[in-house]
Amino acid sequence: MSEKELTHESTNNSDIKSSFRSGFVAIVGAPNVGKSTMLNQFLGEKVAIITPKPQTTRTQIRGILTRDNFQIVFVDTPGIHSSKKALNKALVEWAEYALKDVDVIVFVIDASRREKAYEEQTLKLLKEANRPVICVLNKVDKISKPELLPMIDELKEKYPFKAIIPVAAKYGDGLDIVLSEIVKLLPEGPKYYDETTTTDQSPEQIASEIIREKVFMLAGKEVPYSTAVDVEEFYYDEERRLLTIRAIIYVERPSQKGIMIGKQGRFLKQIGKMAREELEAIFGKRIYLDLWVKVLKDWSKDERAIKRLGLSVR
Repeated sequence: MSEKELTHESTNNSDIKSSFRSGFVAIVGAPNVGKSTMLNQFLGEKVAIITPKPQTTRTQIRGILTRDNFQIVFVDTPGIHSSKKALNKALVEWAEYALKDVDVIVFVIDASRREKAYEEQTLKLLKEANRPVICVLNKVDKISKPELLPMIDELKEKYPFKAIIPVAAKYGDGLDIVLSEIVKLLPEGPKYYDETTTTDQSPEQIASEIIREKVFMLAGKEVPYSTAVDVEEFYYDEERRLLTIRAIIYVERPSQKGIMIGKQGRFLKQIGKMAREELEAIFGKRIYLDLWVKVLKDWSKDERAIKRLGLSVR
């Protein structure tokens, strides 16, 4: 059986009509399966931060893809997993919330490292959502082809997916097929956003995410998950042609504050340097980035603190 047959045999849609199609598409799955990588590849630019660590995405990140005959509003979501911790419960709530008002769902599975318990948890949510679902088997470049066929057969038995598509999102392989299948399932509709818009994140949100990405990239195993970033000031000085961004990196314990700052402030300076360089490229302006580290004791276990930091659905 050819790859084309594999990816399309469950799709019975007719050819895309010439009328304009639009809709909201949720990208869901377990932590670290490649959801944000896929979103960035679809858009051809970075709108969602990516790190090797799971649970990087903490709220809904929207990316907008507009072409001559369609507009897709992708909703990237936190990884679906089980946890009693207040922060992790809030992350899963974001993912569940995203499923309520979308037209299509893309369920991403890491074919090279499947998490069966998380898959079952997600499948239950998909049944409740009652929306058309495309299953994407990501990272197929890391497995052999004989492993793929039984995997597809197994998934067919579990859920009536509109299509099951093997991809390697990191390299963009197979994503054109995913896109084609999504468009077939979209209803006819208007443009929700201007065709030049690629994300609905505010500049402050973008800055916060980029700073947090650098923390995830540079810090050790424990510290990243105990951090949150809040941008307090964001303004442009026309005379100096300088964008000033002041942000607080919150940690949960004094020992983490020491790690985040580093000896003679070196670690914090490194985070700031990397974040500033990327933000200057994004905004096309010179930036003065002022970072502070503060302790907000056990914030990830405190529902009020999570809400204060904008990480709660409610």
